[in-house]
Amino acid sequence: MRRVRYREIADELEVRIEAGEFGAGRLLPSEAELSRGYDASRVTVRKALEQLRSVGLVDSRQGLGWFVAGEPVRQPLARLGTLEAQLAELGVRSERRILDFAFVWPPAAVRRVLGADRVLRVSRVNLADGEPFARVTVFCPDELGRLVSPAQVAESSFHDLLPVDLGGAVQTIGAAAASATDADLLAIPVGSPVLRCERVTADREGTPVLVAEYVFPGHRTEFTVALPHVESSIAPSGLRLVE
Repeated sequence: MRRVRYREIADELEVRIEAGEFGAGRLLPSEAELSRGYDASRVTVRKALEQLRSVGLVDSRQGLGWFVAGEPVRQPLARLGTLEAQLAELGVRSERRILDFAFVWPPAAVRRVLGADRVLRVSRVNLADGEPFARVTVFCPDELGRLVSPAQVAESSFHDLLPVDLGGAVQTIGAAAASATDADLLAIPVGSPVLRCERVTADREGTPVLVAEYVFPGHRTEFTVALPHVESSIAPSGLRLVE
């Protein structure tokens, strides 16, 4: 008996996923592209994808499309740490690709925070098990930036490289839509949901020494925080209105 077409497509996609053609979190081709590739209707392709979702192999998000299912990386907010350290704790292989290393005039917001008219700007893409996980841009004052090299920031974090004792950090997280540049770097559609995180790290005396922006695909990470004290409100803590 001839096999049902949608099951054939589901089996072929499963083989491609298990062979590593698409890693965890990686977007699959669109339904239209799969329809053309398999010479099948979109209804048939969607039914195949739904079958794979029923066994936990793929998932989908509005505005994003279909992607290979995988546990999102959960990042705790209660401590100051690097992406690499957090990924290592989860048994995930991390890698960083430097996009830009330059001494520049900072954006006005960065200038206000760091109090510097010239800064080192380092942009990179972080990979988790070979798949794009975050776009990161870090600024630090010129006098500190002069102490590090492109080769060093390709291997280590500023936390490890800067000759200052770091204190705490203030981290602000909000939802955004992927720009064309970030969509290209993170292999996601333009306008798809992302989490944007801004972190200002200070030294022991409270002087800001780093301003960093992180952009994460919305389906690849979650932020967690322990709330040991129960209050009358059940709303998330730390809320502020966006102006």
